Amino acid sequence: MGEISVRPKDDRVNAPKLPPRREEGTSRPRERPRRLAGLRVPRRPKLWFELLLIAVSYAVYSAVRNAAPARVEQAQHHAHWIWDFQGSIGLDFELAVNHAIAGVTWLIVPMNYYYATLHFVVTIGVLVWLFRRHPGRYGATRLVLFATTAVALVGYYFYPLAPPRLMSGMDFIDTSSVHHTWGSLSTEGSAMSEVSNQFAAMPSMHIGWSTWCGITIAVLARPLWVKVLGALYPVLTLLVIVATANHFWMDAVGGLACLAFGYLVSYLWFGRWCYRLPRDVADDPPALLRLARRTGLTGDAGRSARRGGPGTPDP
Repeated sequence: MGEISVRPKDDRVNAPKLPPRREEGTSRPRERPRRLAGLRVPRRPKLWFELLLIAVSYAVYSAVRNAAPARVEQAQHHAHWIWDFQGSIGLDFELAVNHAIAGVTWLIVPMNYYYATLHFVVTIGVLVWLFRRHPGRYGATRLVLFATTAVALVGYYFYPLAPPRLMSGMDFIDTSSVHHTWGSLSTEGSAMSEVSNQFAAMPSMHIGWSTWCGITIAVLARPLWVKVLGALYPVLTLLVIVATANHFWMDAVGGLACLAFGYLVSYLWFGRWCYRLPRDVADDPPALLRLARRTGLTGDAGRSARRGGPGTPDP
């Protein structure tokens, strides 16, 4: 018998299939990546949108906070419960601090203005700094602040609490009222006292916002002295809210709990801690590649970045 010949078409059965050659002059369409390594891609913030968002959010925050019913009896009950609890563990120091500093006029008056103004000034300043210098981290870090404030509204609405200066049967000194400080929440007949809910003391957003500012500055700022100022800011704020009899220290704990919730929301949304996102905004795949090379991103994530797909470099 002769040898069995193999037809050419049989050779082609097991032959590997090669991808079709791309014609010269054609290129793969560039698509802006939506997600990188499980992350939501930070986008460059738009000034008009951020201003509108902040204005609307603060208006909603103020409306909900002040819409909470002024349940005075319940607010007084909660205040006395907190005071008794702090006394049971030996940490009822607010009255001593209030009386010690209230008699030092040159110190307590600046603290009153500190309480009335820096709460907004420093927070807005940090937002502007993030917007200009850390656009890639701005959205995630701003989300922390917004989520923190949103969950605080739950406490204002469902847990009315009288601040120490309004507690019945106690002799806390209302320092803002005594010195008629501008912007005071307690001066009778003032604009602030008319529009602000006096019994929304838990949680303390003075602590929540100042700690957000302090952490952001301490982590992202470069000069050491700026980092130190950032770290000291929430500590000084705690002293101010206690000395002016506007909050118990447990209100501060509530503010920190709300802030922790805000950081968790941001982490779940963006897939990484806000301060670990790239500082710059990558608008296209080549920018991702340059960022990957600059930060030493290699392996699958680097190849993915070159393709314009998943993979995000560290800052």
